[in-house]
Amino acid sequence: MSIERVVILGGGFGGLAAARGLAGAPVSVTLIDQRNHHLFQPLLYQVATALLATSEIAWPIRSLLRDARNVTTLLGTVVGIDAEARQVKLEDGAAIPYDVLIVATGARHAYFGHDDWERHAPGLKMLEDATTIRRRILMAFERAERETSAEKRAALLTFVIVGGGPTGVELAGTIAELARHTLPGDFRAFDPRDSRVVLVEAGPRVLAAFREDLSAYARKALERLGVEVRTGTAVTRVDAEGVMLAAERIDAATVIWAAGVQASPAADWLGAAKDRAGRVMVEADLTVPDHPEIFVIGDTAMLVSDGKPVPGVAPAAKQQGAHVAATIRARLTGDMAIHRFHYRDQGSLATIGRSAAVVDFGWIRLKGALAWWLWGIAHIFFLIGVRNRLAVALNWLWIHTSGRRGARLITQRDLPDDDG
Repeated sequence: MSIERVVILGGGFGGLAAARGLAGAPVSVTLIDQRNHHLFQPLLYQVATALLATSEIAWPIRSLLRDARNVTTLLGTVVGIDAEARQVKLEDGAAIPYDVLIVATGARHAYFGHDDWERHAPGLKMLEDATTIRRRILMAFERAERETSAEKRAALLTFVIVGGGPTGVELAGTIAELARHTLPGDFRAFDPRDSRVVLVEAGPRVLAAFREDLSAYARKALERLGVEVRTGTAVTRVDAEGVMLAAERIDAATVIWAAGVQASPAADWLGAAKDRAGRVMVEADLTVPDHPEIFVIGDTAMLVSDGKPVPGVAPAAKQQGAHVAATIRARLTGDMAIHRFHYRDQGSLATIGRSAAVVDFGWIRLKGALAWWLWGIAHIFFLIGVRNRLAVALNWLWIHTSGRRGARLITQRDLPDDDG
């Protein structure tokens, strides 16, 4: 196989790892993304809850790859792939040829057949999602200050988070802390501590991917913060005024969706087999069946490694990106052997609030303050650049000691055309 042109779709964890792994290789690499920045998604909820600014968790892709002289970055939206002609189709009509293609187009939140709910319950996958949610949260408090109806004010001060995974748990805990520790004293017409935060999970427990003792601890930690945790409860309706939980109605001005993900349309572009979440069913080496020149990685791929599905988390995407880069480098030397991907599980971490977190490394499980410090150190370590690590560390230290948040700004850029 002659390889002169490698095209990477997506500048997330997987795509960036692949591009870096091919830096300096004797091949032309083109990375295409519909946004100009790489996003550190594990901390996206902290932008949504006014803990961090957008610039602290996102970096221009071009600057990250500026020293990789064989890598070209293009801003564009992919709308299709012609696997026979080996071309990527862009929204503006351009066609980008490739010899090897790496698809790392990620995933979006899934509403399980109720896409109309998105308008009322935004999910959290991009910076735009985070600033939209931040605006809705802060505007709810601002509107409550002017509201004279007790019933309407109660709805404004009610926040419902749908989904009890790490994102849902982190959002619920942080919003509860915002209301109970940051905002008291800022308003005159009401007490923010009267806010109601409800976390709804259809399964039997929150943080279902963690061991049961850690899941139980997370629930108790949330309840200590004042969060109402509803497990075994499915949302049956979402509208502009709130949610329905079976026969129960909760009036809420702010509903946030953290219940599921749906892969990008990559499987449809490729005409490949996919699972229920739309992920491409890939071979053991991350290639598409019958297309050894096409790799699919990250949230877009479905692969069983060592008997377990590879989770859609950042470490897995980074490992897959590095593996694909190494495979392509091997092919450039004439090595056409199949190199199987083996996922190295680095553990699971989730934070519930200040001094409360859970960590599961398999061989060791931690909870409480020690787990929170370990969670913080791990996330700071994986941030890009010394300046960002220092800025986030100092920001967290200030918030931890003072309870105040510096990113509580409602700006014009955060005003999408929505009903919030």
